[in-house]
Amino acid sequence: MAASVFDSPLYSKLFPVGETGRLFSDSAAIRAMLLVEGALAKAQGKLGIIPETSAAAIHRATLEIQIDPGALATSTGQNGVCVPGLVDAFRAEMNAPEHAQFVHWGATSQDIIDTALMLRLRQALALAESDLSELLSRLAAAAEEHATTPMAARTYGQVATPTTWGAVVAQWGMPLADALDALPHLRQSSLFVSLSGASGTSAALGAQAPDLRRALAAGLGLQDPERSWHTDRTPLLRISDWLGHVATILGSMGSSLNGLAASGIDEVAFDRRGASSTMPQKQNPIAATGLVALSNQSCALRAGMTSAAQHRHQRDGTAWFSEWMLLPQIVLTTASALQIATGLAGEVQPNVAQMQAGLETGNGLIHAEALSFALSQDMPRPQAQAATKALCAQAVAEGASLPDLARAAYPHLPQTLFQAGHQLGQAPEEARAFAARIMSMAK
Repeated sequence: MAASVFDSPLYSKLFPVGETGRLFSDSAAIRAMLLVEGALAKAQGKLGIIPETSAAAIHRATLEIQIDPGALATSTGQNGVCVPGLVDAFRAEMNAPEHAQFVHWGATSQDIIDTALMLRLRQALALAESDLSELLSRLAAAAEEHATTPMAARTYGQVATPTTWGAVVAQWGMPLADALDALPHLRQSSLFVSLSGASGTSAALGAQAPDLRRALAAGLGLQDPERSWHTDRTPLLRISDWLGHVATILGSMGSSLNGLAASGIDEVAFDRRGASSTMPQKQNPIAATGLVALSNQSCALRAGMTSAAQHRHQRDGTAWFSEWMLLPQIVLTTASALQIATGLAGEVQPNVAQMQAGLETGNGLIHAEALSFALSQDMPRPQAQAATKALCAQAVAEGASLPDLARAAYPHLPQTLFQAGHQLGQAPEEARAFAARIMSMAK
C-alpha cells in the first residue's frame, strides 16, 4: 500500500480528503513560500527597506514564476530546508540581478516556511469549517426529527435507561458546535506571520522590524504575533489540538454507530454498506469504522506533535523536521473524518422498530432506575434500591418481566411508570436545544 492512505489512489474513496489534499503537496508548499517572499518584498518596498522598483519586480515575479519541486531536492537534502535552493532558483528565473538581490532580504528559512504553512493552514481551517457546518446541519435535522424517538441508552455497553435518538445525535453535535464556535478565536490566536530573522532577534531588519512584521501580516491576512515564535510552537499545537478534538468527537460518533449497527442490536442502518469477499450476509459499517481508525491516528500523531514542540535553543532541526512529518497528517486525518462523517450523517437511518424492541428486551430491566425512585416515595432510598435489586434478580432467575413482578408486589405503582416515553428526562429538550442552536448559528 502507499505510505499514506491520503496520497493513495487505491484508498482515496475510503479516506477522502477533498480539497484539503491539494494544500499539502510540494507544489502547494512552494507556491505558498513564493507568495510570502513576494509579500515580504512588497512590504519592504513600502517601508523603504529595499527599492520600491525591486519590490514591485519581485512581487510580480512571485506570481508568475513556477519552480519545480524536484529541482530543489539536492539543495534540500544538503541544507535540510528548501528555502536556500528556492531563493537561488527564483533569483535565476527572474533574470534581473539588480532586483533579485533583494529577494529574501533579512528573513530566514523558518520565517518563510512557517508563514507559508500558516497560509495553507488558514485554507485548511476554512475547508474544515465548511464541512463542519454541513455536518452540523445534517445532525441538527436528525435531532429535531427524532427528539422523542425512544431508544435504550447504554453505559459500559450495557442497556441503562431510556433516551432518544435525537439526544444521542445531539451528544455528538454539541461538542462539534463548540468547536465551530471556537474557530474565530483559534484563527486570531494562532494564524501568525513569522518574521524574526536568523536567531529570532530580527537583527538584520533593524529598528523597522516590528513595522515590517505588521505590514507583512496585513499583506497576507495573517495575525501579527508581536514577537518571535520560532521555538514557541503553541500556535501549531493549538491548531492540531482543535483538529484532534474534532477527530476525537467523530471517532466517538463512529464507535457508537458501530455498536448500534452490530448484529443483534441493529438499531441503525446505512445506505452504503460494505460487503465481504466470502460471506454474502455481511453488511459492514465501513464509514463508521473509518471514523474510529482516523480518530486513533489523530491521537497518535498529536502525541508526536507535543514532542516536536520541544525546540532546543533558538532553532532545532530535529523538532522542526518531526513537525513536518506529523502536522500535514493531522490536518488530512481530520479533513478525511469530516468528509466521511458528513456523508454518514446524511445516510444513517434509525431503525425505530428495533429501537423499540431494544427497550422491551432484557426482562424489562431498563425500568429499574425508575422503579427504585418510585418506591423511594414510600420507603427510604436504600431500602427502595434493595427492593428493586431483589426484583431484578428474581426477573433474571425466573425469566420474568420486571414490570409484572413490580406491579404484583406494589399494586399502587402508576400505570405509566414502565413506559419508556415517561422516562426520557431532558433527552427531548437536549435534542431540540441542539437543533435550535445550529439553526441560530446558520442565520
